[in-house]
Amino acid sequence: MSTPESQPPSEDAASVSKKAAKKEAAKQEKLRRRQEQEALAAATRSLAVDDEQDPLAANYGDVPLNEIQSKTVEDVSRWTEVGALTNTSENRSVLIRGRAQTIRAVGKNMAFVVVRERGFTVQCVATVQPDTVSRQMVKYVAGLSRESIIDIEGVVSVPSVEIKGTTQQVEVQVRKLYCVSKAAVLPINIEDAARSDAEIEKALQAGEKLVRVNQDTRLNNRVLDLRTPANQGIFRIQSQVGTIFRQFLLSEGFFEIHTPKLIAGSSEGGAAVFRLDYKGQPACLAQSPQLHKQMAICGDFGRVFEIGGVYRAEDSYTHRHLCEFIGLDLEMEIKSHYSEVMDIVGRLFVTIFDTLNKTCEKELEAVGRQYPFEPLKYLPETLRLTFEEGIQMLKDAGVEVDPMGDLNTEAERKLGQLVLEKYGTEFYILHRYPLAVRPFYTMPCHDNLAYSNSFDVFIRGEEIISGAQRVHVPELLAERAQACGIELKTISTYIDAFRYGAPPHGGFGVGLERVVMLFCGLNNIRKTSLFPRDPLRIAP
Repeated sequence: MSTPESQPPSEDAASVSKKAAKKEAAKQEKLRRRQEQEALAAATRSLAVDDEQDPLAANYGDVPLNEIQSKTVEDVSRWTEVGALTNTSENRSVLIRGRAQTIRAVGKNMAFVVVRERGFTVQCVATVQPDTVSRQMVKYVAGLSRESIIDIEGVVSVPSVEIKGTTQQVEVQVRKLYCVSKAAVLPINIEDAARSDAEIEKALQAGEKLVRVNQDTRLNNRVLDLRTPANQGIFRIQSQVGTIFRQFLLSEGFFEIHTPKLIAGSSEGGAAVFRLDYKGQPACLAQSPQLHKQMAICGDFGRVFEIGGVYRAEDSYTHRHLCEFIGLDLEMEIKSHYSEVMDIVGRLFVTIFDTLNKTCEKELEAVGRQYPFEPLKYLPETLRLTFEEGIQMLKDAGVEVDPMGDLNTEAERKLGQLVLEKYGTEFYILHRYPLAVRPFYTMPCHDNLAYSNSFDVFIRGEEIISGAQRVHVPELLAERAQACGIELKTISTYIDAFRYGAPPHGGFGVGLERVVMLFCGLNNIRKTSLFPRDPLRIAP
């Protein structure tokens, strides 16, 4: 017989046991909630007590959402830019906005905040003062998260010693501080992203390890990476290049056009196009505005230029190729010789270089601190060499090259070195290329059909510009297109544009990112593309 102890519990007993467990769980949950509510109430009472104990609570804190929803219209002249804070600002009351770059507390009575606005930085000091700054305010300042956006009202002072680590040699004595936007925990630190390789190597030699932010990490967190002084400089320089390009050409009688980026055929020929469906019809993204800017010349526009997107589906995993970039393009009537186009190229780029060196000193200095480079060497009057002269220079230096082929990257660099040594310039034009290596719309030379009225332009041994006189005779254009393997029906409207009378003309195209990369001596074009698109990257 089974003993009572060995018998399994009855169903009634098991049911009672489950009910008791549920009751106990509910009791514990109720207790937990009550404790949470009590803790929250205690925190609220503590905060209220702090506010009561701090009569200066109105001088700091988080700005409520409704206060930054364009609630009121204020005089923006009240604000001072951080970059404008100098010794002449001493004893002035100022209102500034920027990012909390670094925060450091010194005891309970003082906190330092370095505020950054568009690359300029200033040290702000919150020190306990009877009528303006409380200990609670200092604690609030010390607890700010880096990169938060803050507003500061204060008085400018000039310290007797140099302030290290800021661009502005003044301090702002904080009277009020408000947080407009809190920053979350940063995936990369701006200080790490702003370090030069030389600084990292020096630290390693001294036994100290500093964080090196690699290129993919930078691009994955591009919004943060763009905040470094070097990147602020790069993209302000890039903006200037576009502005100078536009202003110079306007002064030369050109005007700006905007060509379509959705086209029926490929604008350059070949397979390196992004193909897409256009309402049931095959189409692609324009590799160049080439065909349409020529059509504009046929429309009697005379001299035109464009600044716009260019798309290349090339599988080029190099330091200087992108699948999308900004093209600076130009087309113009020619009166007698394609050298007229080269004249514009030379004067345009000398103007760009001169203006950048004159107006972008701070930006170039910021770039140079992280990515050291030598200023570009160029002549007031741009050097021109024929392709045959360039080939001969390479042969004389012992470099074997195909005299009727295109120059590869190594040959371009070597020729750039030879030109620098012989002529003292890193910017030059190489013209009269073999016809076989140029696009179908390039005009053959009058005296030797194996060559063309074309040119490339180089900076620091790398090609940045391709240009030429165009074929404006429709029969020759069709012949050249077929020779290059282009179906005539895909460019029929383009060829037809020349059937009603077309003036001799020529032009060129250049990548904005490549110009900035080479002028600043950078080693990768992704540094000069705001959000790069290459064969492996389509985000962010």
